[in-house]
Amino acid sequence: MQDFPPEIRAYSARDDAAPDTRSPRHFLWWMIRLEGTLALAGVGIALVWMLPQVLGPWLVGRAIDDGIVGGDSGAFLQWVLVLLAITVVGGLSGTVYHTVIVREWLVALYGTTKLVTRKTLQLGHILPRRTPTGEVLSVSGSDSDQFGGFIEIVTRALSEVVAFLCVAAIVLTISPTMGVLVLLSAPLLVLCGMPLLRPMQRWQGIERSRNSELTSQATDIVGGLRILRGIGGENTFGGNYARQSQRVRQSGVSAGSWQAAVEAVGVLLSGIFVVALMWVGVREVINGQLSVGQLISILGYGLFLIQPMRTFVEFAQKMTRAVVSARKAIAVLEQRPPWLPPTAPQTLPHDAPITDDASGLVVTPGLLTMVVSGVPDDSAALADRLGRYLPEEQDARIALELPEDLKGRAARRERARRVIARAEQAVRDEERARQAWGVLVGDVDLGAVELPEVRSHILVSDTSPHLFAGTLRSAVDPHGRLSREAAEAALWAASADDVFDAVPGGWAGELDERGRGLSGGQRQRLVLMRALAADPEVLVLVEPTSAVDAHTEARIAARLGRARQGRTTVVMTASPLLLHHADEVVLLQDGQVTARGTHTDLLAEHSAYRSVVVRGEESATIDPPEPDDTHPETHRQMTRPAPQEVL
Repeated sequence: MQDFPPEIRAYSARDDAAPDTRSPRHFLWWMIRLEGTLALAGVGIALVWMLPQVLGPWLVGRAIDDGIVGGDSGAFLQWVLVLLAITVVGGLSGTVYHTVIVREWLVALYGTTKLVTRKTLQLGHILPRRTPTGEVLSVSGSDSDQFGGFIEIVTRALSEVVAFLCVAAIVLTISPTMGVLVLLSAPLLVLCGMPLLRPMQRWQGIERSRNSELTSQATDIVGGLRILRGIGGENTFGGNYARQSQRVRQSGVSAGSWQAAVEAVGVLLSGIFVVALMWVGVREVINGQLSVGQLISILGYGLFLIQPMRTFVEFAQKMTRAVVSARKAIAVLEQRPPWLPPTAPQTLPHDAPITDDASGLVVTPGLLTMVVSGVPDDSAALADRLGRYLPEEQDARIALELPEDLKGRAARRERARRVIARAEQAVRDEERARQAWGVLVGDVDLGAVELPEVRSHILVSDTSPHLFAGTLRSAVDPHGRLSREAAEAALWAASADDVFDAVPGGWAGELDERGRGLSGGQRQRLVLMRALAADPEVLVLVEPTSAVDAHTEARIAARLGRARQGRTTVVMTASPLLLHHADEVVLLQDGQVTARGTHTDLLAEHSAYRSVVVRGEESATIDPPEPDDTHPETHRQMTRPAPQEVL
């Protein structure tokens, strides 16, 4: 039975197992179905595990009545041996049951993580536009654990419901009065516990909401720690984190108080039930309606039934948490990608000019074109259009959590309003993605081309250096396609020699998460190296040298044109060091192309251009690059493969 790791095909080409996101309960039922035969096996093994508890009191009663009271030692030995055999079977099955339960938990936990991962890959840059990062992390982390706990309690609860009905049937055959008492105990516990479940659910939802906000704050602080230290803001943001942490603690205490109240009701009613069962049983023994052995059996069942009652309380708690988590998971997983396949897909031509209708930009194929703008957002928006990325919307993210003061009908109305707002946002994105994109490659609009083909043809590398933990080789060449020569060329063009030297083990050396062991400039050059190594037909770079020093920038400027010779390259920058090496420079004002030419001509003839790029024209007179700029360095042999070998 291959059930772990769980096979998740949702949001892929074989999307025949997408989760049911119609409601939290539909989603939870889908999670149970995800377990497949493992869930049925868990219930079956749990029933075997509970055999000693279901049959044990009855066997003890028979041993007392037939063996001790009846004076038949043979019958006594027979019942004791049967009890021993059932106890051994139950003990062995308990080990198997624990293994299956843990497996079910892990399938639910990692299945949810894989779902969120696949949805993230499907939506790409759309997801962080719609949903706070902390929410996505909470669904993948803490909520997935809640689903694992829910699957575990469902398996245990189902087995104990069957056990409860079996015990009730046995008690009914012994004493109808006591059997009815047993059957009424469970509904009574439900009725008494229901009023406490709603406030418990509310506070658990508030705790989850505050914890999600805390996760988002932690993500922002970690991501911007260097900036915070630079402006002296770590104490302010640290104080905000501490206050939010206390709010999480307070909501956790409130949720725990209601949870304790529910458990207290369960314990109290269980105790009352056992006392009532004892009182009725003793009266029936006095009246001659029960034997001593039958009384002991019924009292044993009374003690046993405390466990199903506690399981009900635990089920209510975990079900409440699972519903809260499912609502958050649905808000992430129900989002649709805006990209729809074109009705008549076209193919992008090679070595064709690129035209952007919105700005009037025309990129000549095979040239190094640089775009200068005094407003960085304008050039970044242009890069997004060239790569067919949807533009950022102001206040586009719709919070998943409701304000804490909203309750009852107001909360339901607000939740419905947000569902409608998310649907309207998805519709707007789909309408924008369906329209003619306004960027032409030759005479083909990007909107008429399958998105994977656009991504393989045009690569946009933005200014944020996104790195992942792993080897240096996987960071530069995730598909394992580069030869040594290609890797050397990319390393040289990005002037990333010191990055190679800073990672112990060279290409096989390990990078920390987000490249923590590297400086900002090293991370930026590593991202540039990765973009150059991909060698796309069209490469769009956004401020590729904003974090490097002037000497390093001068080397990159001198090498970039040679590394991309004959390939279309567009660079968004205002650096004179880079602009000096451009084949063509374009000036962008208010989102429109207003001038084009060489850097020297524009600097001499266009005042608006000068106002943007002269931020230190003296820095453009850096000493010329070192003499070995004509070819990659080849002095690192110990950690590099042989020539022609793939990295």
